[in-house]
Amino acid sequence: MKQTILLLTAVLLGLGGCAVKEETAVQEPTEDTQKTAEPEQTQEPAETEGKTLLVYFSRAGENWDVGVIEKGNTGIAAEYIAEVTGADVYEIIPVVPYPSDYMETVALAEEEKSAGARPEIANAPENWDSYDTIILGYPIWHGDLPMIVYNFLESYDFTGKTVYPFNTHGGSGLAGTPDKIRNTIPAADIKDGLALTGKTVQNDFTQVQGDIDVWLQENNLIR
Repeated sequence: MKQTILLLTAVLLGLGGCAVKEETAVQEPTEDTQKTAEPEQTQEPAETEGKTLLVYFSRAGENWDVGVIEKGNTGIAAEYIAEVTGADVYEIIPVVPYPSDYMETVALAEEEKSAGARPEIANAPENWDSYDTIILGYPIWHGDLPMIVYNFLESYDFTGKTVYPFNTHGGSGLAGTPDKIRNTIPAADIKDGLALTGKTVQNDFTQVQGDIDVWLQENNLIR
């Protein structure tokens, strides 16, 4: 009799142990366990490199062969280029504006060139280091870049940047300005330029739009 009771007790204890183990095996994970098991969410870094900046200098008022204008020839071309390339835009603005009278500006620009002047710039581009491509627009003054554009080129580090120059003119074309830019900022890669007649840009932009598009496509600048 005593042996039978002992045997039953042992069997019941054995079953109880199995029951505990089974319950442990199917236990649901706690909330903390679930959180630990989830993969961590990582935030993608913001894109700050490899952007394009369109830099230009332009003058309104009385201009050669187009009369008095509200927007400069180079400015008109720059707006279109910025639109089709998606480039950010920086306009070079002089501290002392150039005269509205054409002949007064001609005389002042000649004085600045003879003196090697560097007219002061009123503003500065933001986040300069984040741009590796610069599209540079300017008019031709006395067969050269305006002196204020030289001031801009000399004021910033162009190391590793690629520059695509374009200009507006009254008959002088590029006037050798891509080479002058190369000499001024030798650390940059200066590409072939695009010359646009100011009168055509101002009065019949559709005539030069195709030339601009081809130049941008050849240089893979259209977004």
